[in-house]
Amino acid sequence: MAGERVKLQVSEREGRGSGDARRLRKAGVIPGVLYGKGKGSYAIAVPERELRRVLTGQGGLHAILDVVLEGKNTTHASILKDYQQDPIRGHISHIDLQEVRLDQPIQASVTVSLIGEPAGAKEGGVLSQVQREINVEALPMEIPEHLDLDVSGMAIGDTLRLADLPPVEGVTYLDDPEETVLASVGLPAREVEPEPEEGVEGEELPEGEVPEGEEAPEGAAEGEGDAGSGEQADPGSTEG
Repeated sequence: MAGERVKLQVSEREGRGSGDARRLRKAGVIPGVLYGKGKGSYAIAVPERELRRVLTGQGGLHAILDVVLEGKNTTHASILKDYQQDPIRGHISHIDLQEVRLDQPIQASVTVSLIGEPAGAKEGGVLSQVQREINVEALPMEIPEHLDLDVSGMAIGDTLRLADLPPVEGVTYLDDPEETVLASVGLPAREVEPEPEEGVEGEELPEGEVPEGEEAPEGAAEGEGDAGSGEQADPGSTEG
């Protein structure tokens, strides 16, 4: 279970434009928004190191963040609602935090981890993970960090669905139990060799023609020239 509460100190920021966000990122600070339980929200900024420390802890992305605004004593129990990453560097470039009540269930996406080696793999089968995340509902402190699915008993042709995922107390799976395929074991794809193109090999050429890129046999041209000169000679001419 996540079950971990981590304190996160943030500061409010005045600007909300893209120029202000770029300035913060250059200074090693990540811009974001903290959405309150009501309609209110705060534009916030958090040091990148502090954010990395929080999100790589035991609770991971599902940790309960006790957010404290700089200069204030109020703690906002929150979760990471969404985040954006730099497409080139892969670093987090923006975060959205959502304040929650710890006594009310929330919905979240949880990663499914495949455990074990399928029996069908020993026969040449290939394991494929079809769905990597499922949607769940639980109290904020009960959201699992991940869910384990044992695939060791799978043979070639077997499929495991959400209905095969062991239940977790306090957690409700929201996706269709029969339609949501999590893993399957199939035969490896065969490599099909391309058929030779017609007319490339064994193509007959008219007499006297040479395939492109090849030279005529030595002496062939001379023979043709001699035969031609013999035909043009005057049969009735003699010397003297």
